[in-house]
Amino acid sequence: MSGMLQPEVLVLGSGHVVTCGVVSALLEAGSPVLVVDRDPQALARMQAEYAAEPAFATLCGSVADEQAALALAARVAQRPRPLAAVVAHLQGPSERGRLLDRGGAALQRMLEHDLLPHLHAVRHLLPLLVEADLGGRYVMIGSPCALRAWSGHGARSVAAAATRMLAQVLHEEAQSLGVRVQSLSVEQPVSDPDHIADACPEWISALAVGRAAVRLIAGRGVPGKALVAADRQLASHPVAGLMNPIPFPLHPFEVSR
Repeated sequence: MSGMLQPEVLVLGSGHVVTCGVVSALLEAGSPVLVVDRDPQALARMQAEYAAEPAFATLCGSVADEQAALALAARVAQRPRPLAAVVAHLQGPSERGRLLDRGGAALQRMLEHDLLPHLHAVRHLLPLLVEADLGGRYVMIGSPCALRAWSGHGARSVAAAATRMLAQVLHEEAQSLGVRVQSLSVEQPVSDPDHIADACPEWISALAVGRAAVRLIAGRGVPGKALVAADRQLASHPVAGLMNPIPFPLHPFEVSR
């Protein structure tokens, strides 16, 4: 038996306000969403937040290392919906302090938390986008820390700058695969809706970041560029009809292999 199933967008990372903005923008645009995180409690909070959304799902998994990313990709490959895109917002715990005082161990930890998981994720999820053959998009959410040195957060600034370069390298390497890898450059802090009174007027909202990511997935960004800045004006309006239904078996076990 066959039917029409919409492809889904996988969102990596659930413990940050930006992730909620991305998920809200995707659901607003009519796309099924699969959120992946290794923290069951964070996923439970997301499930409660979007309990009324039938197209929202979660999966406990990690891209912290190669083996974890490989295992995650195997589980995603078994899902009934094809994978159309990935939005990755990966950020480890914050550690304050000067690099001059803390040394190389602090920077190494930050690279392991903020940089390397992006590479693990791309290496193992990109083949699923290629296999789906939907003109897949892989969007890495950048950080304003990549553009300036933040006092007391030098390790994060270095890791964010390295992630920015990683996105450019992956953009070039993925072109021959028919998958677009881009970094959404967030150039100002993101305002938290729960602390809106503390936000500056020039800060971007989490929903605007999400809508900017949706625009990239929909192909309305700049396809030739690895780095695309989040435009507050463009992101002030939702993107409608992101995904169109495509023929796909309702039961994957009925597909001849």
